[in-house]
Amino acid sequence: MIGIAALALFAVSISEAQEIYNLKKCIETGLENNYSIRIVRNEQRISDNNATIGNAGYLPTVDLSGGFSGTVNNNREELTDGSVVKNNGINSETANAGLNINWTIFDGFGIQADYAKLKELQYIGELNTRMSIEDLIANIAGEYYNLLRQKIRLQNLTSTLNLSRERLRIVEERYYIGSMSRLDLQQAQVDFNADSSAVLNQLEVLHRSRTYLNQLMAIDNVEERIVQKDSVIRPNPFLDEVELWKSTMETNVSLLIAQRNQMISELDLKKAKSRNYPYLRLNAGYGYTGNWYEVGNTDFQRRLGLNYGLTVGVTIFDGFNRKREQRNARIQIENRDLYRQELELALRADMSNQWMAYQNNLNLWALEKENVVAAQENYRIAMERYRLGQLSGIELREAQNSLLNAEERQSIAEYATKLCEISLLQLSGQITTYLNPEPEEASQ
Repeated sequence: MIGIAALALFAVSISEAQEIYNLKKCIETGLENNYSIRIVRNEQRISDNNATIGNAGYLPTVDLSGGFSGTVNNNREELTDGSVVKNNGINSETANAGLNINWTIFDGFGIQADYAKLKELQYIGELNTRMSIEDLIANIAGEYYNLLRQKIRLQNLTSTLNLSRERLRIVEERYYIGSMSRLDLQQAQVDFNADSSAVLNQLEVLHRSRTYLNQLMAIDNVEERIVQKDSVIRPNPFLDEVELWKSTMETNVSLLIAQRNQMISELDLKKAKSRNYPYLRLNAGYGYTGNWYEVGNTDFQRRLGLNYGLTVGVTIFDGFNRKREQRNARIQIENRDLYRQELELALRADMSNQWMAYQNNLNLWALEKENVVAAQENYRIAMERYRLGQLSGIELREAQNSLLNAEERQSIAEYATKLCEISLLQLSGQITTYLNPEPEEASQ
C-alpha cells in the first residue's frame, strides 16, 4: 500500500521538463486548436463572403454566349404548272455570338433591404463566433479549476492515507507488545484500506478531468500530464452586481443576437413592401449572327449590332399575397420583440440566481476556512492523546474524518464560488477577461 501514496504524489508532482500551464495559456491553446472554434470561424468567413453588393443585387449581370447550328434538308416543291422540283441535302448554317447585360435599377428598395440583411447576417456570424469562444473559455476555465480541485482533493486524501498509515504503525507496535487488541489492529487496517481505496478512485477522477481539459484544448495526446501553475483556487470576491447587469444588457451575446434578429425581421418587412413600388430594369446586348445558305439568291448573311431596352412594370394584383406577406412580417417583428423581452427576463433570473449562489458560496468559503483551522487543531490534539493512550482508535478516526470533511467542504466552496464567478462573467460578456488577467492573478 505504500506504492499508492507514491503514485498519488507522482500524479500531482511538477516535472521541470514539462511546460507549465496557467489558465491564460490553456485558453489560448484551446482558442488556437479547438475544432469547434475552427469550424465556427470558417462559418463566419462564409457569412463575410456573402455580404457583398453583388449578392444583394446592386450590380448587373453580364453574359457572353455563342453558338453554332446547322440543318440538312431534302426539299420537294410542287409548282402550279404541275412540275416537281427536288433538292436533296440542302445545308444551311448559323453562327452567333453576343454580349448581354441585365440590370435591375430599381425594385422598390428591395435591393437595399437585401444588402442590409446580408450585413446583419454577417454581424450575427461574428456574434456566433464570439459566443462559441466565450463558451469554450468558460468550459476551459471550469475544467481547469475542476482539475485543480481534484488535485487538491487527491492531496487531502493522500494526507489522510498517511495519517492512517501512521495510526496503523502505532497499533501494530502496541499489538505486538500486547497493549492493544486484535480488534484495534483490524479496525486500523480497515480504515487504512478504505483510505487507500479512496486515493485509487480519486486518481481515476483526476485522469478524467485532465483528459477532458486536454480535449478542450485539442491537444493530440489527451493523456498528457499538463503541469498547472496554480496550486490553490482563488475566487474573486470583488464582483459588483450592478456593473455585471449593466454589462449584461450591453454586451451579452444572446441578447445582441436577439436584437439583430429583430432588425432582420424589420428588413423582411421592408423587402415585402418593396413589391408595392414599380420596378425598372435595363437590358442591352451586342451580338453577331452569320447565316450560310446553299439555295436561294443569298449565299451568306451577316448581322452585327446593338440591342437595348428599358422595362418598367408594377404589380397591380397578385391575389393579395403582398398584404399577406406584410402582415406575416409584422407578426414576426412582434414575435422577435417578445423573444427579446423573454430573454432579458431569463437573463435577469439567471443573474439573480448566480449572484445569490456566488454570495452564499463566498460566505461558505470563509466559514469552511475557519473550520479547517479548527479541525487541524482538533486532530493534532487527538493524535497526541492517541499516542499517549488516552484516546481510542474510533475517536481518532472521527477526528481524522472531521479534518478530511472540513478540507473537502472548503475545496467545494472554493470551486463552487469560482464556477459562479465564471457564470457571472459569461452572462455579462466579460469572460474574456481571463485572457487578460490582473497582474496579481497572472502571477498566481
